[in-house]
Amino acid sequence: MPVEPPTLATERLVLRGAWDERDVAPMTAFYATDPDAKYVGGPLDPDLAWRALAARIGHWHLRGFGLFAIEEKATGMWCGWCGLWQPIIFPEIEMSYCLVASARGKGILTEAGVAVKRYAFETRGQTTLVSYIVPENTPSQRVAQRLGAKQNGTTTIKGTLVDIWRYPHPGGTS
Repeated sequence: MPVEPPTLATERLVLRGAWDERDVAPMTAFYATDPDAKYVGGPLDPDLAWRALAARIGHWHLRGFGLFAIEEKATGMWCGWCGLWQPIIFPEIEMSYCLVASARGKGILTEAGVAVKRYAFETRGQTTLVSYIVPENTPSQRVAQRLGAKQNGTTTIKGTLVDIWRYPHPGGTS
């Protein structure tokens, strides 16, 4: 189900579904140097980081939805990602998100998350949306809470116990 990945815009951000060469260097640096990369499959060497970026591109074509690269409008700075993610091992569509250290503490994920939730529920017609968060990742839990999610059980993904954070459907169906 190939689609042309959309671009979403908020007051301060551009969320690009179309990942490209400009994302390679900042994503590679994130996976190589940021301690929080452990929460999103890292650390990764440059080859594996490039493959992770290629998976983001391919996800749009395989699933018809995917992750958005986040850029600040004012600076053009690559901040990380936020979007919809469902590899074959995930039982439900996840809102996945991650920021580089220099973008944290500015409300960027909350702003991006609001746009992605709107895209998921209103544009795509999703009926459910979750985030899978390891119990020790309290910053990610706080983001989920700011976006309205509530902890709703646990599951195991690739041998790791994760909490399921469920986002309420705006129509009250989840």
